[in-house]
Amino acid sequence: MNKPNNSSSLTSGHRARLRQKFLAGQLAEYEILELLLTYSIPRCDVRALSRQLYNKYGSIHHLLATPIESLMKNAGIKENTAVLLKMIHNITELEYKSVLDSAPIFHNQEKLENYCKLIVGGKNIEEFHVLYLDAQFKLIEDQLHSSGTVDWTAVYIREIVKNALDLNARSVVLIHNHPTPYTTFSSQDIEITCELEKALTQLGINLYDHFLVSGDVVYSARNMRLLDKR
Repeated sequence: MNKPNNSSSLTSGHRARLRQKFLAGQLAEYEILELLLTYSIPRCDVRALSRQLYNKYGSIHHLLATPIESLMKNAGIKENTAVLLKMIHNITELEYKSVLDSAPIFHNQEKLENYCKLIVGGKNIEEFHVLYLDAQFKLIEDQLHSSGTVDWTAVYIREIVKNALDLNARSVVLIHNHPTPYTTFSSQDIEITCELEKALTQLGINLYDHFLVSGDVVYSARNMRLLDKR
């Protein structure tokens, strides 16, 4: 008769305790990551890996936002785990989009800001997104306008204006990120925002806001009074 594998039994017992703590709403964020990893790495103790990833990325949110090829550069993260993490990210993104296209965005300011963090937070290069809204301030489409470098991305005003007209958008929301944490709008950011607002206003299209995600902070040009229309 084979003796039980003590290591396996301990791991199994620890995972059972994690599940019970999750059901009771008592898991810390790094423990949620650990529990998640158990489903793609079933026969290994993932405690050390989960803490390593959490310390590296600072939050589950930043981990999920990491491109799949970058995720797989981490020791212990293979394709199955990377795909699982990105699937969760994509499902969350779809959930937020369903909220934003079903009600005026100002009814869901917190979800709108969370969506901003979801799509560009944790990225190691700058991205510029444009949300096109209908007359009821509901989301028509989220377009990735451009991807750039660690400290720059291009903004093409004519292209944004053309897309707004093609989609019959009545308002526009701009979103971009700064990979360096806690850095607010640059002078160039403010200049392009003002130029774009002017171009849109001439066509009767409202620039609702420009959100900047840097670290865990979402800066709002509207709240910072950087837009002509308060």
